[in-house]
Amino acid sequence: MEHYTSIDAIRPPDRRMKQLPGLDASFLHLETPQMPMHVGALHNFELPASYRGDFLADMRRHMAARLVLAPALRQRLVKMPLNLSNPTWIDAEPDLEAHVVGITLPKGSGQAELEAQVGRLHPVLLDRSRPLWKFHVFDGLADGPGGARRYAMYTQLHHAAVDGQAAVALGQAILDLGPEGREVDQQRSGKVRRELGMADMLRNVLGNQLGLVVDAMKAIPGTVGVLSQMATQKVGATVGGTVAALASRLRGQGAGAKGKSVSNLALAPRMRLNVTVSEARAFASISLPLAAINATRRKHKASLNDAVLIVCSGALRRHFLKHGPLPRKSMVAGVPISTRAKGDTASNNQATMTIVSLGTHIADPAKRLAHVLAATAAMKANMGAMKSLMPIDFPSLGVPWLMEGLSALYEKARVADRLPAIANVTISNVPGPTVPLYMAGAKMLTNYPTSIVVHGVALNITVQTYNESLEFGLIACGKAMPEIAELARQVQAAFDEFQALPATVEAPPAVVASAPKVAAKKPAPGKKPVAKKPAAKKAARAAATKKVVKAAKPSAKSVPKATPRARASAPKKKAARR
Repeated sequence: MEHYTSIDAIRPPDRRMKQLPGLDASFLHLETPQMPMHVGALHNFELPASYRGDFLADMRRHMAARLVLAPALRQRLVKMPLNLSNPTWIDAEPDLEAHVVGITLPKGSGQAELEAQVGRLHPVLLDRSRPLWKFHVFDGLADGPGGARRYAMYTQLHHAAVDGQAAVALGQAILDLGPEGREVDQQRSGKVRRELGMADMLRNVLGNQLGLVVDAMKAIPGTVGVLSQMATQKVGATVGGTVAALASRLRGQGAGAKGKSVSNLALAPRMRLNVTVSEARAFASISLPLAAINATRRKHKASLNDAVLIVCSGALRRHFLKHGPLPRKSMVAGVPISTRAKGDTASNNQATMTIVSLGTHIADPAKRLAHVLAATAAMKANMGAMKSLMPIDFPSLGVPWLMEGLSALYEKARVADRLPAIANVTISNVPGPTVPLYMAGAKMLTNYPTSIVVHGVALNITVQTYNESLEFGLIACGKAMPEIAELARQVQAAFDEFQALPATVEAPPAVVASAPKVAAKKPAPGKKPVAKKPAAKKAARAAATKKVVKAAKPSAKSVPKATPRARASAPKKKAARR
């Protein structure tokens, strides 16, 4: 995304240079060996038993043909002089021998061996002198039904180039709807971005930064307005929470452990996940049937995002009950929220982060379900304001020095071990394709996402829909949570528990919407009932209100005068109150 429009009068835009927006660049500045900043997925592929080709070579040929559709895979980074500001992207032709590499596993390997490979490869940083992506192709896997040939691939894409939805758009460019593939026009459009001289780079950077400062100043009134609106909305939050709790009780569930309204604003309880992470990584995966989870969530009037959080809540409660310690307060999830406009397929980051209470302290599954639904409703109420407050770009002069220095200090001083916890786990749900896809002629069987673990939040659960499944990828710091495979099994148990809950019963609208009727008094024998007009009713009500107010106000005559003893003791009482 380019930011030249506000400074066109100062200099013409130079399309040869595309400086990283602030949000994208932050993933570069914060990256360390202990905190890699790439995302990706573990894919399983299947080919007919008759296949006798070289799958690694087929993958390289396939990617060579698809690079024209994927600009993010054809650009590398160039630092600004003196690392003064965010780096820029320039065009670079990738060496597919280095970007698509083969790994042979022991013959007959399966999913456990693949997950171990992801744990081993994930901490390896991508080479910044090349385009920031790498595909690892595995052979040696056990054959599928009927002797079908099985292969796998673990992909790494730097978060500075793509977020979750941008990665899905990239997948659409390199994947096919059938084994035969499709013809791709190799004609490339657009101007080539090549490296500029130092003077040109400095001139462009200073102009770009000036434009961002102007844009930031223009955005201040809108930001202040949004913050004021959010502050005003807090006044009605208590009333809204009370109404939600009442509705939940009418459904026979309650809004929380004790029928209270749910707030996402409290700090998370400190756990063994809230630590400075190491270089070790542990990865696990599991699939849930998409049709079954959709049927279950509809039964409880929940969205797919709600269902993901409910299942994760149950799995985390079960896991920490066994492995401990399970905190007495609810665990809190950091939940990324996309700010991307519909149809936007740009290769950049457009997201913000919010937090959701998971209700892990609640033993009753039905009450925990109600807690999560209330928490997600509260989160959605502020989602629009949160989206508008999170910029994807901002002035960055001196930011690389500052962020890299602070990141190193934060890690070395192990600050995450002492700071209050904002969240215990990151849970992200990324929409994906609901049809089977193919690559280099092979059918993709699974698509388990991998994501980022950061200091202070040592567990990340990323979920993506694919074909007829909901694919869970769980990654954690190997020292903070080595038993990640068992947590994946608890996801299945939590889903079974979710399925077994009775359907949520909606309260009849009349019960909530209308006040209880008061029976009219019967007229005395021999007297006709007097029908009051609406205006007469209002006048009578107003007169009654006036009398009550008047009676409540004491007149000067009705206030007894203080006796000498009372007057003498009055100052002492005042002093005591002070």
